[in-house]
Amino acid sequence: MMEWTILGAGALGCVIAGQLHQKGEQVGFMLSERHRGHFHPKLDLITLSGSHQLINSQPRFPEHSRKVECLLVFTKAYNVLDALKELRHLPKSTPVILFNNGMGLTEQVKALLPDNPLLAGVCNHGAMKEQDWLVRHTGKGETWLGPLNEAGKAWAHLVKPLAAALGHTEWGDDIALHQRRKLAVNAVMNPLTACNNISNGQLLEPRFSEVLEQLTDEVYQVIARLDGNDAETKEAYRRRLHQVIEQTATNSSSMQQDLACGRKTEIDYISGYMLTHADGLPVPVSQQLYDEIKKREDSMQRPAPGAKRQA
Repeated sequence: MMEWTILGAGALGCVIAGQLHQKGEQVGFMLSERHRGHFHPKLDLITLSGSHQLINSQPRFPEHSRKVECLLVFTKAYNVLDALKELRHLPKSTPVILFNNGMGLTEQVKALLPDNPLLAGVCNHGAMKEQDWLVRHTGKGETWLGPLNEAGKAWAHLVKPLAAALGHTEWGDDIALHQRRKLAVNAVMNPLTACNNISNGQLLEPRFSEVLEQLTDEVYQVIARLDGNDAETKEAYRRRLHQVIEQTATNSSSMQQDLACGRKTEIDYISGYMLTHADGLPVPVSQQLYDEIKKREDSMQRPAPGAKRQA
């Protein structure tokens, strides 16, 4: 039986690992050096019904990469390349599936791993990390899998075990279309909730109605132009966005959590991607949110006034 190796033990990676394990699949976590020598407890997964499931998983480290049979990448977008570079012994035949947020990494990963089958996964399940090795599955959604290079096209059969574990899972030859559909939601929810330090559901409060409408229009224009003939209508997009906000009302976006905890965000791969592809379209709200989050990130990296720098 093939082992699924999860790179990135965040909320969604842990939930996917738990779901696969519950269906009898073998799962391992590829861990960074900071985890070496630590005790690795069982993953405690809180299911949609509220029950606790203890999940056994095998801890892996870069020297084990030669035995990786299928790699699922859930690291933060800005860590993907560095994390993959650590896996120097990864077999060229091993499929690598990118599940990271945002867009803009495909060409760089292709250059780094020119021979590996490369795929992208778009997973709309809700997940929340409550503490180390304790994650909550907060909602079910669609999952899409598709190729990023020619070699990736031979791995469509992975849809079957993923569907058994996750529910609705389909193959998409144009996986970038599904990536953009998810980006269109994240490019509204993530920066707005992060800048205002609010939960997803609070976006529907009257005080945010004007900026939500302006940002929705900006994002739709950019994504619709990228989608071309496959673009959804503005009304369909607006309904989909509001449905996600309502379904995840009590959740906090990953960007809100990162900014609130003083961590780097994935803004460059979400709003940054939008701005790069605006090509003359007016996107003032997206630009303002991007600038504000970059400003806050920069301030977190600077030492406080009077603080001594480490030699």
